[in-house]
Amino acid sequence: MTEQTDILIIGAGPTGLTLANLLGSNGIRTVLLEAREELIDYPRAVGIDDESLRAMQGLGLVEDVLQHTVPDQQIRIVNGSGKVIAGINPTTREFGWPRRNGFVQPLVDQVLLEGARRFDSVDVRFGTAAVDLVQDADGVTVTVSSNGSESVIRAAYVIGCEGGRSFTRRKLGIPFTGETRRQRGLVIDVANDPLGTPHAVFGGDPNRGYATLSLPHGIRRWEFMLLEGESDELVDSDAFLHSLLRDHVADPGALDIIRRRVYEHHARIAERFREGRVLLAGDAAHVMPVVAGQGWNSCIRDALNLGWKLTAVVRGLADDRLLDTYAEERRDHVKAMVDLSVGMSKVVTNRSKVTSAARDAAAAVIDRLPKLKSWISGQGFKPMPKYTRGVVVTADRTVSKSVPVEDGVLPTVGTLFPQPKVNTPDSSGVLLDDAAAPGWRVLAWNNDPTRFLSEDTRARLGALNASLIQLVPTAQLDWTAKHAPADVQVVGDPAGELKSWFHARPVSAVVVRPDHVIAAECLIQDLDRSLQAVFAKAHLRPAPVPAPA
Repeated sequence: MTEQTDILIIGAGPTGLTLANLLGSNGIRTVLLEAREELIDYPRAVGIDDESLRAMQGLGLVEDVLQHTVPDQQIRIVNGSGKVIAGINPTTREFGWPRRNGFVQPLVDQVLLEGARRFDSVDVRFGTAAVDLVQDADGVTVTVSSNGSESVIRAAYVIGCEGGRSFTRRKLGIPFTGETRRQRGLVIDVANDPLGTPHAVFGGDPNRGYATLSLPHGIRRWEFMLLEGESDELVDSDAFLHSLLRDHVADPGALDIIRRRVYEHHARIAERFREGRVLLAGDAAHVMPVVAGQGWNSCIRDALNLGWKLTAVVRGLADDRLLDTYAEERRDHVKAMVDLSVGMSKVVTNRSKVTSAARDAAAAVIDRLPKLKSWISGQGFKPMPKYTRGVVVTADRTVSKSVPVEDGVLPTVGTLFPQPKVNTPDSSGVLLDDAAAPGWRVLAWNNDPTRFLSEDTRARLGALNASLIQLVPTAQLDWTAKHAPADVQVVGDPAGELKSWFHARPVSAVVVRPDHVIAAECLIQDLDRSLQAVFAKAHLRPAPVPAPA
């Protein structure tokens, strides 16, 4: 017997688990395979950012995830003498959450696993490996092995996200281009943190680069660069580990070491993210050095981008071509994150005393330039998602003498819409994403958006279960809510953050995708035309014609 499913996910890492939650929340039949008998528990990622916390919020899991985080974790970068040469401490909340957070990945992955198991449409199977894969025009046939026996699963689409050694990628023969740097790292996790301080430290010591981070639940992590001639087997030597830690704690022998592992610095991207009905995501599609803390977060971005597109295609709302936009949108941003990670890795693991001295001198100059220092502290160097291809409409803005455009104001299409706290007729101080149902959203400042939409556009938005939202100053909330149509949600702007956002831009309406990316922006009179352009970019099919009464 051949089992049938809509989506088959290979790999229960953060990408597969997040994607399973997204598909499960939409009722999509999903099978999630993991070759291991349980989730990975060895040292991996230690940083979760605001974008990922927003994704966890959308899944209804953020409160469980937050229990395993250190919010607003500062980073101090020190030189070989222990002098602080730079600090990273972003404190803004553009997307509703702290921008930098330490976390314990195995515990957060466990939250995602339990989340996926909430859904009857999701079947999670450990100890089950994909051993063969054949696709045709109508689907993919995957042979799986479990407990020494083989069976067959037939899926409409397969997502390979089983890590850097991906079976799926190798089966498809997709090149994994990039480099493996010669430097290796040794990771040590200890319980009962002997330091107890809340921040992270990156040590740019030319003799041996290192990092140490405070993690939740009394866990402390150290990472040390292994030098040429030092074998991987040294990870098992307590004496060697104690020698590395002697400059960091008074008594290395008293440490409660719970995990230790050697890793390599990989920087690779798959040549293609899609081949037919098979797609790659997460570490199967890209890997990067750990220094910038963006590997896990890039996995979550992949899942968030892919989840709504797979849902639309499986439900018959969109043509299969929508899936091509996944790689169009994600690949450039992933490459920027890989480049950032490689660059930061070179700063920390550099062994040249001359280069280190030049770095320290540059840091001293930056310290006397407040704007540049603030930019670095606020993580201005982090590449934010900005899609110029895919499901984004970059048409020229409507010119109006009544709407002046200030110099330097750039289009926001392809970027993430912010998430301030808002009021609704029933609650106050809630995050914007919690004020409306997840999915597509049309937000209009100070206008009922339905008055600018054709019947066809409203029908297509209805097929998408899109939210229509009228944004107003909180002073107008109650009156507007009483007079708004039943299918329009009125949201108040208590602190004026949304008003300021629209004030700074020559637009009054935005179309926001399920992954919070702005698909289009316009003046309200152009909303219908903009939405039709978005429908075309997303390869959405026309809304079904209602049957006669």
